[in-house]
Amino acid sequence: MIERLGLRALHAFEPERAHGLALAALRAGLAPKPGPITSPRLATSVAGIDLPNPLGLAAGFDKNAVAINPLLRTGLGFVEVGAATPRPQPGNPKPRLFRLTGDRAVINRFGFNNEGVEAIAARLAARREQGVLGLNLGANKDSADRAADFADVLQKSGELVDFVTVNVSSPNTEKLRDLQGAEALSRLLSGVMEARDGLAKPPKVFLKIAPDLDTSELAELCSVAEAAGIDAIVATNTTLGREGLTDPQANEAGGLSGAPLFEGSTAVLREVRGLTGGRIPLIGVGGIGSGAQAYAKVRAGASAVQLYSALVYEGLGLVPRILTELETLLERDGFATVTDAVGVDA
Repeated sequence: MIERLGLRALHAFEPERAHGLALAALRAGLAPKPGPITSPRLATSVAGIDLPNPLGLAAGFDKNAVAINPLLRTGLGFVEVGAATPRPQPGNPKPRLFRLTGDRAVINRFGFNNEGVEAIAARLAARREQGVLGLNLGANKDSADRAADFADVLQKSGELVDFVTVNVSSPNTEKLRDLQGAEALSRLLSGVMEARDGLAKPPKVFLKIAPDLDTSELAELCSVAEAAGIDAIVATNTTLGREGLTDPQANEAGGLSGAPLFEGSTAVLREVRGLTGGRIPLIGVGGIGSGAQAYAKVRAGASAVQLYSALVYEGLGLVPRILTELETLLERDGFATVTDAVGVDA
C-alpha cells in the first residue's frame, strides 16, 4: 500500500522529474529490500555468469549508475546501468519521456543522455553491494566514429562489470540503427571484442537488437554476432511501431516500451532462437509485467529476462511477485530449473 501511494505521488509529476525522484528515493533507502531472491529452481546462468534468479533490470533506469547499491538489494538477479558514452552529452530536448497510462506503455526519446564514461566508471568502481552488474555501451551523437566509441567505453569500464551490452538498436540517436547492418556491425564488433580481449578482467559482451527487423535482417545479424563470438543476444530494444495504442500521446516520437511490446519482442526472440539454434544465449526484454510473461520469454528461448517499463506502473514490489509466480509455473510444468524450460516453445 505504501508503494502504491508512492507511485501515485510520483505520477503527479512530469515523467522525467518523477524518474529522478524515484532514483533519489532509492538512494535514500525508500524501496523494498527483499535481498537476494533465489532457489534451486530459479538459480541459473547466462554466458557463464551465475545468477541467483533470471530477472534483471534493463538499461535506462539508472543511466548514470547512481543507485547501483540499492538496486542490487531489490531481489533482482542482475542489474544493467547506462547507456554510457565516451563524453557526457545532454541528449535530446525535453520533454522526451511520456507515460501512456492507458496502454501501460512508455515512449522515450532521451538520446543517450548521460554524464560520460569517466563519471560512470568511478561509480562502478566505488560500489559496495555484491551482485551481477552490467553496463550498456553507447556512442556520442556527434562522434566521427561511433563504432570506435563502443570500444572506448569498454576499455574504460569493462573490468568493473560482469557484462557489457553493445547498444546499436536505440531509435533515439540518428542513424545509430544503421550499425545493425552486416558490414558495419562486423567492424564494430571486431573493435569491441579486440578491446575486451585486451583487458585483464574481460567482461562478457552482449548485443542488443531492435524488434523492427525482418527475417532476412535478423538472419544476417545473428550470423555476424555468432562469427564475432558475442556471448549473448538481448532481444529486444524499444520499437518504432505504434499499432493498437489508444493513449493521446501515442504519436510522440521515440522508442515505445511496455505492455504493447510484449508480443512482438517475444516473436523476435523466438525467431532468433531458431536462427541461432541455441548456440548463443538469449536475454528476453520487452513488455514483461508478470511471472507468466517472464515464463513465456523463457519458453521462447530466453535464458534470462529484463524489465523496466512495468516498474513505472507497479514499482519494485513487482520483482518478488514475478519471481514467485515464475517459480510456481516452473513447478507446475515439472521443470526442476529455469534452464530446463528455455526454448521449449521455440
